[in-house]
Amino acid sequence: MCRSIKTLREPFTPQVTDRDIEAAALQYVRKISGFRAPAAHNAAAFDAAVAAVAEATRTLLDQLVVRGAGAGTADRPVAAQGRG
Repeated sequence: MCRSIKTLREPFTPQVTDRDIEAAALQYVRKISGFRAPAAHNAAAFDAAVAAVAEATRTLLDQLVVRGAGAGTADRPVAAQGRG
């Protein structure tokens, strides 16, 4: 996969921002599509894919339960730990 996409869950990233999620989504869509920047006729599809991947990522991170992540955080969803 794309090496510039970092892991966005604890304990790898204690605080995940929307910017982190959107950057990862953009890198993923660039890798899959083969385009760094799409041509004008593909821009809408490219942007929609980035938005969909970002939303899927938010959903995933909101639903993950990280066990043994640290004192007071075990068995709490990642979102409850301050993603914002």
